[in-house]
This record gives sequence, structure tokens and C-alpha cells, in this order.
Amino acid sequence: MLTNRINPVHQISHAGLWLVLLCALSSGALAQLSTDTSLSQSALHPASSQAQDIELLWWIMFWASVIIFTAVMALLAWGLLSGRRRPSVLSSTASMRFVLVAGVAIPALVLSALVGGSLMLGRSIASTPPPDALQVRVTGWMWWWEIEYLDDNGEVVATTANEMHVPVDRPVAVELESGDVIHSFWVPRLQGKTDMVPGKTNNSWFTATETGEFRGQCAEFCGLQHALMAFVVIAQPEAEFANWLQRQASPASAPETEAAQNGLAVFEQNCGQCHRIRGTNAIGNLGPDLTHVASRSTLAAATLPNKRGHLAGWISDPQRIKPGNNMPRTLLSPQELDHLLVFLDSLD
Repeated sequence: MLTNRINPVHQISHAGLWLVLLCALSSGALAQLSTDTSLSQSALHPASSQAQDIELLWWIMFWASVIIFTAVMALLAWGLLSGRRRPSVLSSTASMRFVLVAGVAIPALVLSALVGGSLMLGRSIASTPPPDALQVRVTGWMWWWEIEYLDDNGEVVATTANEMHVPVDRPVAVELESGDVIHSFWVPRLQGKTDMVPGKTNNSWFTATETGEFRGQCAEFCGLQHALMAFVVIAQPEAEFANWLQRQASPASAPETEAAQNGLAVFEQNCGQCHRIRGTNAIGNLGPDLTHVASRSTLAAATLPNKRGHLAGWISDPQRIKPGNNMPRTLLSPQELDHLLVFLDSLD
């Protein structure tokens, strides 16, 4: 009796061809991804000299993998198809030579080149930044980022949270510390990952080559709200950055309206034990410095847009938005909350 049977050789050879096709399509999709500026966390769209080097090495490794994978699949298909027609195609000597060249020599050369390139890149990234680099200290907390700008003597000039401003075309040296558990500082479009270990200071640096906003993320699992521990790096021309830093270094302006004055009193009574606003009696250091909170684009480590409604929701019930964070609910009357929001809106 005749039966329809699928030859397993055909199955394997066809599977190899499909894998080659899938690899080619994937490379095209990744090439498109590398030019898509809407993906703000794409390491394939670099915005600094260090990220450009990382991207270059990534593409070299990717295309080397594509070529090797395609060659292996083609040889597998050729061997399977040839084996069906005749038992032996190559002599034992030729077969041994082929295995040594294709299976040992070529992989050794390729891996040596890729590992060597990776080591050279790592050494370049870990090199000492230029002496004119802007000095910034970033401390990771559960779950937000404290950002301090330092002068030439290492003294703090200005403090902000979750939003780092940097000048374009000027090196930025970043001291990385942790106040509690292990975090990891990562801005894919500007630099690679650097861990932040309690009791230890690690260093990183980058030079932004274009203006824009670049999203960063904690890249080390650090607890319940690890996924909501992001930040924003804003690269701007040198003059704009200097003006911004000067404003950040100044204390908060005195409230001008009665509602804002009442809001300051509400803040000092209910929030001043944890938060600091320079120029007021609020001198807490457990939470972010809020001296110029109205100038920031996001709240709660880039979890919410910095708008009045979101700010009111965050103050009233932060645990609903970010469960497990260290900020308790603030029990205020509607009038107290309104006055507090008026005051915070004035802190630009």
C-alpha cells in the first residue's frame, strides 16, 4: 500500500532555509529600529560619543552572527541534500581539514576579534574623563534618583531629583552611589550600564552630541518598584544649561499670594520632615529636594507627568500609584491641598 511520507531530510533542510529567511527579515527590522527616533530607550540610536562606540560594536557582533549563522545553515542544507545522493562527498583528509578550518580556526579568529573589540571598548568607556568635565553625583534610592551638581572642590552647588540636565558637547563625569540596595544607572542612548553599590562609589562619563530628552532606567532589580525607577536626561546648549543650573542653585522664591503662603505653612507642617525646600524651614532629607519641583517634567521618578492633577493624586495617596514607596499618605483637607498645590506650582 502506498503512503504519503514526508522525508525528514526535506524537513530539516526546509527548516534551515526558513531560519535563514527569518534572520534576514530580523536584520531588516533591527536596521529600521536603529533609525526610529521615537524609541527613546533604543541603544541603537546613540546620542553620545560613548553610545556610538557601543552601537558600532553591537552591529559588528550582530552582522558577524548573521553571516556565521547563514553559513552554518547553508552548509547544513548542502550536507543533507548531498548525503541523499551519494554516501561520501569528501575524503577523510579533506573532511578533517574542513572541520579544523571551519570548526576551529575561523571561530577562534572571529571570537578573538570580537572579544578584543569588546575589551578595547570597555577600556575606553572606563577611561578617566577630561579635566573640564561637569561633575555630577547621582545617588540611587528606593525608588528615586538624587542628583547633585558639584563644583571644582567637590562642594554641592545644586540638588534636584529624577531629572538631569547636561550641556551638549561637554563631558559629564558621573559619580554613582547607592543609599540602600544595589541599583544600576543606565541611559541607553548615552552610556552603558554602571552598578551603584552601597558603600562604594563607581564612576561613568559621557559626552552628549545632540540636544533632546533621553530616558534612563534602573537596570538592576532593586525591589518592588524597580520598574518605576526611571529618570530623564535633558541635553541642552551650554548657555541654556548654565542658566538652568544658576536657577537650581538659588533658594526658592518667597510665596507672593495668600494661598501660596498658606501652602508653605501646610508644607512645613506636613512635608518638611522628609522634604527640603531651600529658603524655608523645611529641611528634611529623606525624600527628594523640592526647591524647584515645578520646573521638572515628571513626578515619582518619571512615573507621572508633573501636572497639578497628578501631583494632587501623588500627595493624597502615593501608595496607590507606587506601592511600597517610603512616602505615606498625606491627610489634608481640600482647602489645605489646594493651597499646597498653589505653593508647589510656584517653585520653578
